[in-house]
Amino acid sequence: MPYPDDLLSEGEHVVTHKHPHFKMLILPVLVLAGTLGAGVWLALWARGLDAPWDMVTLIAVGAVAVLLVVWLFLVPFVRWRTTHFIVTTDRVIAREGVVKRTGIDIPMARINSVRFEHGLVDRVFGCGTLIIESASEEPLTFDDIPGVEKVHTMIYRQVNDNPYDDFDAGTGRQERHGHA
Repeated sequence: MPYPDDLLSEGEHVVTHKHPHFKMLILPVLVLAGTLGAGVWLALWARGLDAPWDMVTLIAVGAVAVLLVVWLFLVPFVRWRTTHFIVTTDRVIAREGVVKRTGIDIPMARINSVRFEHGLVDRVFGCGTLIIESASEEPLTFDDIPGVEKVHTMIYRQVNDNPYDDFDAGTGRQERHGHA
């Protein structure tokens, strides 16, 4: 789903829009498969019990399975789906949450440096952590960004190849907002 155009400034365009890497869903998917497998096995086992214990066991197994699937699969999936990392021509935007929605916007002009980190597992999955240093006291970290090196390059280019930079390459002089 693209970022809504009505939330962008005039002349601002989305460069990239990403959700966290799917690797954060591997454990929840394994939990889902394990819960369903254990639930089916316990349901088949409960058929051999005497009445009314067979029905009580089925209800208990079903209730526990539903709780586990909601808590350990559905909640992480919704968290993944509602987390957005967007780079536009003017800013970096991060949004997350369903009930409690949080977000941060970092104007490109305020970004001092951008770097990335990724260990072996992140490199295998093609993701990593993006660290943006801006005017704030602490650097902002964004984990599990897919294609982190490409995103790093996109942000770097937006910050440094901006046609409204303070440095005029033609004259070699510093300029402030078009004035020498």
